[in-house]
Amino acid sequence: MRIAVTGSIAVDELMSYSGSFAEQLIENRLDQVSLSFLADSLEVRRGGVAANIAFGLGRLGVQPLLVAAAGTDFHEYRVWLKEHRVDTDWVRISDQAHTARFVCTTDRENNQIGTFFPGAMSEARNISIARIADHTRLDHVLVSPDDPAAMVRHARECREHGIVFSADPSQQLAVLDRDDARSIVDGAHFLFTNAYEADLLAERTGWSARDILTRVNTWVTTLGADGVRVARRDTTPVHIPAVPVRRVADPTGAGDAFRAGFLAGQNWRLTDEQSAWLGCAMAAASLGATGTQTYPLSRRSLRVALRSGYGSAATDVLTPHLVSVL
Repeated sequence: MRIAVTGSIAVDELMSYSGSFAEQLIENRLDQVSLSFLADSLEVRRGGVAANIAFGLGRLGVQPLLVAAAGTDFHEYRVWLKEHRVDTDWVRISDQAHTARFVCTTDRENNQIGTFFPGAMSEARNISIARIADHTRLDHVLVSPDDPAAMVRHARECREHGIVFSADPSQQLAVLDRDDARSIVDGAHFLFTNAYEADLLAERTGWSARDILTRVNTWVTTLGADGVRVARRDTTPVHIPAVPVRRVADPTGAGDAFRAGFLAGQNWRLTDEQSAWLGCAMAAASLGATGTQTYPLSRRSLRVALRSGYGSAATDVLTPHLVSVL
């Protein structure tokens, strides 16, 4: 199965400040704020939801197609993704804007000041899934957070051309209007949200949970430490517990790693529950590392995670599919 992942590619520039932002604020002068902070450290990390998911799929040996927009500064990032078996041939390169950037400073009390610059991501609306499908096989398209107009276009073209697609609106739900939110979700094979986004999706679409389940095949809701819920219309939802994690180093990107594992399971024709086992094992690996594309992964580590979470039977089912883990 050829999986295309649409969505954001971004570079995160993360700084730490040993002081407190609050100590720099002047009471009764918050209408005129002009501050600068001397950072103690800087970390530049590769990110973006689509790139994170594609990276995870590539490490599992699935070789996804990344469909997104980036700037001329994308070269080193492209090499990195190709080294991890991601097909980047259909990444649109802007000649005017940089790859999307997230710049964030965190103080000693974990308060954060961040700015997101969409940059080239705004040009993703010019990417045609239908055109790509004319040139290469697309069996499944994931519509993940991106320029909102791009998300609407990708979902619409998939419906119009009979291409199976899944929807992962996540953080873009906050800026989608009712019509756009409905358009992105309607007809999705899988709908991915977390628990908060599930409630926000109902508010944005004006649909109840029952309404949503009449419009998608399967709704997968991640519940953090409580695991995952997989629901279908007219059936009892299935709950899959999370894989135990000794220490959470960084929660950022765990949901993306879960999606990579789940979609890899679908690629291997596993059941939804078995796919969720792998997704949770991938999420656990991500939680133990700082950064979204830095987690260690091996056939052995996945087997250990699967056994600790679901027993030897689950490990036996998935082990034959883990031969290509990178």
